[in-house]
This record gives sequence, structure tokens and C-alpha cells, in this order.
Amino acid sequence: MSPLEIAANAVMAVSIVLAGRNNVHSWWIGIVGCALFAVLFHGVQLYADVTLQVFFVLTCIVGWVQWLRGARGEPLPITSASPRTVAALAAAGVVATVAYGLMLREFTDAYAPFIDSAALAFSVVAQLLLMGRRIETWPAWLLVNTVSVPLYASRGLYLTAVLYAGYWINALVSWWWWHRQMTRQA
Repeated sequence: MSPLEIAANAVMAVSIVLAGRNNVHSWWIGIVGCALFAVLFHGVQLYADVTLQVFFVLTCIVGWVQWLRGARGEPLPITSASPRTVAALAAAGVVATVAYGLMLREFTDAYAPFIDSAALAFSVVAQLLLMGRRIETWPAWLLVNTVSVPLYASRGLYLTAVLYAGYWINALVSWWWWHRQMTRQA
């Protein structure tokens, strides 16, 4: 367990809990945490995760603005995505997993290229849903965390694996919390 792993996890734990509580400060804290994780993952040859962290930094900026301003200059409400949107995102996640996994397998020394790619692809799906404050973000994060825990443990990132198990619980609680808030909004 390195100081970098400890710092990345501490910062991201705060960001993820704040996201689950529907707090806009999750976004800027997430930028810092993602930058730390990008450096950490590069050091253990999880290149899809490095790419994912760069994506997260960029989407944290967009999500921050969207949550503050929404579509009409008002804070963005929690809503549900259409079944068609969810199906399209799931299909895109599967295609991206296979395509990126094949690329990593052929052109890098990546460890577990398809599992790493699944974490990447479905994290993108979950992040897009989170940016739009869609409640379906939480089941998507449950899937990502389920895949990520054994992946990180297999690379000796035990603290990260334990915290992703905690993030799994946070996603479950946050799904319930957001559902409650969405019901109150309506």
C-alpha cells in the first residue's frame, strides 16, 4: 500500500459519498482523486483504468457545470432514463468492452485486458448517467464495483479493492437515497 494509493482512495471516498448524497462538491473533489488514480493505475499496468481516469477528469468538469446549471439554468433534477436509453448504453458498454479489450490484448502488456475494459466501459456508462442525474447510475456503479474489487485485489491494490467494496455499498445506499429524493421532487 503506497502513499499514492492511500491519497487517491481517501479523496475519491469523499467524492463518491458526496455524489451519493447528491452534493455538487463531489465533482471538483473527483477531479483531484481521478488524477491521483491515473498515476496509480499506470504504475500497475491497468491502462484502461488510466484512460478512464482521464475521461473522469473531463466529465467531472462537465458534470459539475450540468449539476449547477441544469438545462434551463436551474439545478438539474434527479430523473430516470428511458428503457431505450438504458438498453443502448448497455449495448455500447458491451461493444466497447470487447473492442478495447482486444486492443489492449494485442498492443500492450495489460493485465486482464477484458476485465479492465469492462470496468472502463461500464464506468463510462455510469458516469454519463451520473452527469445527467439519472437514477440508473447506481445499478451501473454496482456492476463496475463488482468487477473492480477482484481486479484491484489481483494487482495487489488491496486498499483500493476494499474501498471499491465500500463503494459497492455506497452505490446501493445511494440508489435508495436518490429514489427517495426523486419521489419527493415529483
